[in-house]
Amino acid sequence: MKRERKKDQKLNEFAESIKVEFNDLDLLKKALTHRSYVNENREDQPKHNERLEFLGDAVLELIVSEHLFHNYLDKPEGDLTSFRAASVKTETLASLSRQLNVGGYLYMSKGEEETGGRDKDYLLANAFEAILGAIYLDQGYDIAKDFVLRCLSPLTKEIVEKRLDIDAKTKFQEIAQSLYKMTPIYKTVGESGPDHDKIFTMAAFIGEKEWGRGEGTSKQKAEEEAAQKAIEKIEKTQRKVVG
Repeated sequence: MKRERKKDQKLNEFAESIKVEFNDLDLLKKALTHRSYVNENREDQPKHNERLEFLGDAVLELIVSEHLFHNYLDKPEGDLTSFRAASVKTETLASLSRQLNVGGYLYMSKGEEETGGRDKDYLLANAFEAILGAIYLDQGYDIAKDFVLRCLSPLTKEIVEKRLDIDAKTKFQEIAQSLYKMTPIYKTVGESGPDHDKIFTMAAFIGEKEWGRGEGTSKQKAEEEAAQKAIEKIEKTQRKVVG
């Protein structure tokens, strides 16, 4: 009984922090449960968040698409698509999860936690989508929309105004060609995890020099992170040169 009360207290605390009153707290617990926790706690028969993540992903795309459509009337379809992609990408959702302290409430295995699972971008982004899926099922579209826009609309506004939707790989290629007259390449330097939850590590190179590494649930996502790290490193190098 004490364990049950402690569980409810934790879930109620998180629900209150995101300003959503759940009818079914088990939905929220499922949204916060990583697959690794299920494998380690089979006696409790917990369920992980991957199906809710699938649903939340679709709900998120609709909410963001609707928001962009109604608020940026002068923007063509191509720009809206780009703004949406930047708004729902892994890094953006991970950033939102950190603001909500999602990592502190996740249920995961000890091994996953020891390897930094509570702060991994892909895991936090997946959890955000799962939480949204849970809100949608429990409270309906309007409450789900309110939750997303409270969290995301300031970032979307910044993305649109500063054109942060131009992806890191494109920026990195432009910088590499401008400064070094070379096109960057990406190499797989690591893979880990089972097939259903594989993590790729990619490195970004200009010529023989490695400029950045990134991780992701796909090679594309890992390359994006590697490109962003490379851009930051090059900009830092350039500032030193100018200074």
